[in-house]
Amino acid sequence: MKLGCIGDDFTGSSDLANTLANGGMRVTQYTGVPTGPADSGVEAGVVALKSRSIDPAEAVAKSLEALKWLQAQGCTQFFFKYCSTFDSTAEGNIGPVADALADALGAHKVIVCPAFPGTGRSVYQGHLFVNDMLLSESGMQNHPLTPMTDPDLRRCMAAQSTYSVGHVAAGDVFEGAGAVAAALDAQHKAGHRHIVLDAIRDADLRVIGEAARDLPLITGGSGVALGLPANFGCTAGKVAWTGQSGKAVALSGSCSNATRAQVARHGKGNPVREIVAADVIEGRLHASDMASWLLAQEGLPLAYSSADPAVVRAVQDTYGRERSADALEGFFADVARLCRDGGATRIITAGGETSGAVIEGLSLDTLEIGPEIDPGVPALRTGPDLVVALKSGNFGADDFFDKADRVLADQ
Repeated sequence: MKLGCIGDDFTGSSDLANTLANGGMRVTQYTGVPTGPADSGVEAGVVALKSRSIDPAEAVAKSLEALKWLQAQGCTQFFFKYCSTFDSTAEGNIGPVADALADALGAHKVIVCPAFPGTGRSVYQGHLFVNDMLLSESGMQNHPLTPMTDPDLRRCMAAQSTYSVGHVAAGDVFEGAGAVAAALDAQHKAGHRHIVLDAIRDADLRVIGEAARDLPLITGGSGVALGLPANFGCTAGKVAWTGQSGKAVALSGSCSNATRAQVARHGKGNPVREIVAADVIEGRLHASDMASWLLAQEGLPLAYSSADPAVVRAVQDTYGRERSADALEGFFADVARLCRDGGATRIITAGGETSGAVIEGLSLDTLEIGPEIDPGVPALRTGPDLVVALKSGNFGADDFFDKADRVLADQ
């Protein structure tokens, strides 16, 4: 194994695996830290953790455990993957994990770049944009777990890290990999360990990847990994895939603007059923009832708890944030397991926490990377009779659910 990757959630990890596979690397995604050695043919290993919103100390411990396993597989470079909207709080977990990995690797000039132009994320003057809006005006300010109210990545990172945070501006990136390398050296000499890099185009990300050839640690969204496969002598090629026939179901727990639009679009021509959070929390709605409904429908049925941010806040105010989140995640995990046991062969999920719950509920440990459904969202095979798609909340076109099912079925 050459490149070792640590993702802070399951959807983001599959996003990264997709980018590396499209770049020509042989990639395997692991759910949690494996207990045995990797297959000898794997060039990039992605260890997916559910560490984005847990206690920072626990996130650090899990990430260091993943690092140790990846080092044992022979990796020479490491990538810490977090969300392209920098989902975190003032306490972490991006800063604490990046600090711990940098310390363990003796890494300086640590790149911080969540840009992903293919999904509208760009970094300019150290600020994160979602399409033409600052992060803090994009809807992410309403995220129920990690509300993002400051678009300045330098301030965000400095609030979480014990190290000084620098910046490489777009002008240097536009000049090419040599200029970026020189700018990184200058920021390091100025006393900065974590360095935010501007990037507004895929070409910028490839330049950054080339400049990072000899760096032990890179952090960011999956976009900055665009340039990494070439550093290992890999070239882009078609990802092999065999579709899966049978019954399909979709589950959505994301409350992002994009997902709510996708749910609304899907409901115009397909069976949909809302999951009312209070009914789950108070025991009026059971996973078995929802699974039975999903399995009984024709076409691609969708069960969703995606709601307006005001509705989510009201639920959290009534029942508490942790109780609400735990109840819904447990519900989605049980529904997915019951659907699979009832014959579902294609499961599509929307939302990072929802996808993580589903993966854990299905006890999936290794995922084969398939073709891209939408930017950042690959098809995934989990075994001979089950394929899945894991979508981050803000990813995907309006017709994502139907498109995902077509790709999973290879139609």
